[in-house]
Amino acid sequence: MVMRRLKQWCIAFVGLIATLIVCSASPVLQAATKFNKVLDIGKAAPVWADLLGVDDQRHSLSELNEAKLVVVVFACNHCPVVKAYERRLIRFVDDYRDKGVELVAISVSKQASDRIEKMKARASDCGFNFAYLIDPTQKIARAYGATVTPHLFVLDQKRRIAYMGKIDDQMEETKVTESFLRLAVDALLAGREPEVAETRQVGCEIDYVD
Repeated sequence: MVMRRLKQWCIAFVGLIATLIVCSASPVLQAATKFNKVLDIGKAAPVWADLLGVDDQRHSLSELNEAKLVVVVFACNHCPVVKAYERRLIRFVDDYRDKGVELVAISVSKQASDRIEKMKARASDCGFNFAYLIDPTQKIARAYGATVTPHLFVLDQKRRIAYMGKIDDQMEETKVTESFLRLAVDALLAGREPEVAETRQVGCEIDYVD
């Protein structure tokens, strides 16, 4: 009886050691979202509907069902960081729309300079080639966990969050070394997951109204 119990204990002990070895050899998995307290990579993207655009039309995510990918950027008129990226976003749309990628900018700002009439003027003056929408309720930005402008999200074909964070690594375009948006979109279009799925968003803090 004693020998049988000893044998059973030895088998269990060996199994435990083997498990510990396997676990120690496995890479430590880190949280996918270090900088977003609301959304996780791979989760379904929050849906927006009936948001007014600078074209005086109401827009929803569902109207982009034919797009392979959707890029959502929370933006506004007054933020100098957004202004620094406007030309880059316009060129991005020019480069990727024919590849089935759509970009939508959404403002939730309550400042006077970000009212719809001012947004229309900005879009016209800068030649925006993408939808520029306003959500006065701020609900959609809260749903995405957006904290600054610009805060960027790339939605895959199943409308799951595939990348979120900043557009690239430098506000000054001539110093950019990593274009996170383009790298993520290129990977997804090629059927791969982005190597970098999240970066720390940088910009003007979104002023949420309680």
